[in-house]
Amino acid sequence: QVQLVEFGGGLVQPGGSLRLSCVASGSIFSINAMGWYRQAPGKQREFLARITNSGANRNYAESVQGRFTISRDNAKNTIYLQMNNLKPEDTAVYYCNAEYNTGAYHDDYWGQGTQVTVSS
Repeated sequence: QVQLVEFGGGLVQPGGSLRLSCVASGSIFSINAMGWYRQAPGKQREFLARITNSGANRNYAESVQGRFTISRDNAKNTIYLQMNNLKPEDTAVYYCNAEYNTGAYHDDYWGQGTQVTVSS
């Protein structure tokens, strides 16, 4: 079992910044990668960023590349999403994802989501 808890959402003005955090607990040694997704009302859930457990490989969606940065602190079992130059179009619920793989079982785990609203 893996539990994911997101922190850091809120209201920010256009051009501002936020840093989201996601803390993993449970069977964390079976997590091989983690990432961030978001979903706006009436839209599909959108991939944003992914990072491997070593931190050596990072991938970004084109829509956020250059503005968002994913990172991790393995000592704290935490990943982060630094979001800069935020736009109203970034308004959504942001979700943390963990890829779970024991070799005999694989699954995806999700956090509860945190609301990010970009507005004047």
